[in-house]
Amino acid sequence: MKILLTGVSGLLGINFAQEMMGGHEIIGVDRGKLTRAPFRVLKQDLLDPRAVDAVLDAAQPDWVVNCAALADLDACENDPDLAKRLNTDLPRRLARACKARNIQLVHISTDAVFDGEKEGFYTEDDKPNPLGVYAKTKLDGEWAVLTENPSAIVARVNFYGWSLSGRRSLAEFFYHNLSHNKSMSGFTDVVFCPMLANDTARLLVKMLKRGLGGLYHLVGAQAMSKYQFGVEIARKFRMRESDITPKSVSFSGLLARRANNLWLSTNKLSTDLGENLPDFSTGLDEFYTQFRQGYPQKIRSYQQA
Repeated sequence: MKILLTGVSGLLGINFAQEMMGGHEIIGVDRGKLTRAPFRVLKQDLLDPRAVDAVLDAAQPDWVVNCAALADLDACENDPDLAKRLNTDLPRRLARACKARNIQLVHISTDAVFDGEKEGFYTEDDKPNPLGVYAKTKLDGEWAVLTENPSAIVARVNFYGWSLSGRRSLAEFFYHNLSHNKSMSGFTDVVFCPMLANDTARLLVKMLKRGLGGLYHLVGAQAMSKYQFGVEIARKFRMRESDITPKSVSFSGLLARRANNLWLSTNKLSTDLGENLPDFSTGLDEFYTQFRQGYPQKIRSYQQA
């Protein structure tokens, strides 16, 4: 299949491309960061209202996976107009254009649409209550996509992995600080369900092949605190977990509010796929193996030095 990836230089985009380019034709959309990629890249600013039609007509894809977003929570608070344009308006245009061309669309959303006040896990039937600009614009993007194109897949995700910059994921944050013997904090009162980005990519393709549509939670099968996640990284890389200090998010000094509980049920997805989602330990093992095999250096070689 021919897959068009928007936001291909982002954390999910680059890992999706790396994961799938052996069995699919990957065409990425990028504003110029990727100059040495082993797949075709269309240089385009998707904020241009004409860009969506231009890239779809140029690529003629079978599937579109929209990873483009303004995902920095504090940046969204500082520039809500840009957040709306990237997180709401662009998905709407993509959904409309893909429907007109009969192209299957996957739109990447976020677990952050919930306020975290619920005890236990959230299902797709629970009512979201976004706490900040990022979460609100992403929720509006979900609504826009499914209103324009009800057969599209909207996947609420939370992933980690190796990135082009080396600074895009929480796992990289813990790894880099631990490897330089720097002390850091880990939130004990923020619960989430991390999944390796490569697993996210593989599951998205399975969903496309099955012809699924609608809203799904696509996150890790195990919920844990961000502090515990850091400890697991330290243990896997045989570094000092004592360098990670337990801390409450209440004292973080971050601009955007964070939900305390983002435990999402993946029962709907596992039922519709007919399989269990990957264990956290399996993803962490792969993340470590990637490190040992030079995977971070390989993907970073795709950008201009």
